[in-house]
Amino acid sequence: MNCRSEVLEVSVEGRQVDEAMLALLHTILLHRSTGKFHYKKEGTYSIGTVGTQDVDCDFIDFTFVRVSSDELDRVIRKAVAEFKDGLGNSGNDGMGQISLEFYQKKKSRWPFSDECIPWEVWSIKVNVVNLANEQERQICSEKVGEKLGEKVINIVEVINRHEYLPKMPTQSEVDNVFDTSLKDVQPYLYKITFQITDSMGTSVSTTMRRLIKDTLAL
Repeated sequence: MNCRSEVLEVSVEGRQVDEAMLALLHTILLHRSTGKFHYKKEGTYSIGTVGTQDVDCDFIDFTFVRVSSDELDRVIRKAVAEFKDGLGNSGNDGMGQISLEFYQKKKSRWPFSDECIPWEVWSIKVNVVNLANEQERQICSEKVGEKLGEKVINIVEVINRHEYLPKMPTQSEVDNVFDTSLKDVQPYLYKITFQITDSMGTSVSTTMRRLIKDTLAL
């Protein structure tokens, strides 16, 4: 299976990182989520509805639409907060990348663990800029809003292409394709990772940061 890869790039002020990342990640997940499956018997099911919610940004002149799921929103906000903290600790001119990977599981025979096969990856490259005054911040708010609008249109165009999606699973296989842990929505299986480039140009991934933290804690 070939994994599709899409790259988006944005330049934002430090206080805009959260909202810009939430806008893009939620836009992707809005189109990669379904309502909960309700199985009647093996092979037949109905799909629940997916509610949506408008979100107005505080530091960007922009409004985005997300799935109306507080559970999903908390998961995304936690990942974005960790990414922002990493950027903040990297120096004045933070650069980084946050990735949203969709995958499906392939069952393996005991004692091996299931294989996770990615089928789509969205990478968002972020450059944090420093602004001198409030006038520059106001201009930045408008410009970033315009850019996010362009990115959202780009996301929708890519998702509307008729390309590979995992086939709808049977009841016994639904956990191999969808995240069924949320009570009100069912996104395709996904994971969020990020990578930070510090002011020295050194790249540190989330996995390596956790290893460093664990080592320092010893």
